[in-house]
Amino acid sequence: MKLSARTGTLRLREPFRISRSVMHERDAVWIDLEHGGRTGHGEAVTSVYYDLDVPRILDRLDALRPHVESCTGPDELLTGIDDWPDVEPGVRCAVDAAAHDLAAQHSGRTVQDLIGAPPVGEPATARTIGITGTEHAARTAAELTARGFRVLKVKLGDGPDEQDRVAAVRAAAPDAQLLLDPNGAWEPEQALRLLDALAVHDIAAVEQPIPPGDPVELGRVARHSPIPVIADEDAQTLADVRALGSTVHGINVKLAKCGGIRAAVEIIDAARSAGADVMLGCLVASSLGIAPAVHLAGHARWIDLDGHLLLADDPWDGIGGTGGTLHITREPGLGVRPKVAA
Repeated sequence: MKLSARTGTLRLREPFRISRSVMHERDAVWIDLEHGGRTGHGEAVTSVYYDLDVPRILDRLDALRPHVESCTGPDELLTGIDDWPDVEPGVRCAVDAAAHDLAAQHSGRTVQDLIGAPPVGEPATARTIGITGTEHAARTAAELTARGFRVLKVKLGDGPDEQDRVAAVRAAAPDAQLLLDPNGAWEPEQALRLLDALAVHDIAAVEQPIPPGDPVELGRVARHSPIPVIADEDAQTLADVRALGSTVHGINVKLAKCGGIRAAVEIIDAARSAGADVMLGCLVASSLGIAPAVHLAGHARWIDLDGHLLLADDPWDGIGGTGGTLHITREPGLGVRPKVAA
């Protein structure tokens, strides 16, 4: 096999604000894994939160190249990928995606069929509204539902207008399923007060309402919350999910957070064994970066795979989403293609 990489920049349609940061663009590293006349693709994106930049991604890929290229094929690579403990999850995720893409192409199947994931038609994805003014949030909600989105996620902070913004979004999108995500912005007692107040707006779930690092306290908040609580930043690894057990209502599984498809399946199995539901989440990424999670959509109660929809110009194509639903083509592999020549 041959491993190669190239870099690019993903620019957003508009600044994307969450409680801890504002994003205008994100760098990406696209990898190609060639074997037997076919090429598998994967994407790693930079992240300040996960301390991952382009030089670190490229350094890790350079270090991994001898091991990857010594494998006789993608199946052998996937068998040993779990033995890379010092490789950042985002980098492992990109190699995992490319290996699954390549293996599925060689077998003439989609990745969904290759891994035996539950079949799914065109799953509805949430569309995220970042922290913004109340009027702008309401206008965006109305525009998105008019385009076909049935699930909206509202990013929240600890400002004075959080409740007003949720109320405005609900008024503008009365029939939409609403998800909330403070990204750990609230202290526990503050979270309980806000969740009690926000429950009147028929909220489907809230992600990580309190700062990560105290899963016991997160479980206490979940136990007393009138809104289902999904662990995100506190559920990065299989060990995290096993420790949380049934103390939360759901687990947000992000492939770039856990290390790829194989790791995600293990986490999904652990969450379900504990009685927790599954959300599939993502980072801001291109269609290539989002596609592996789409093949797992049949496992999830909540699907939040809209990172590619926040981009001004997605360099990859193949998973849809602009009308509120994603799709898996029947093409072998991940089913994504570059829009322009690299």
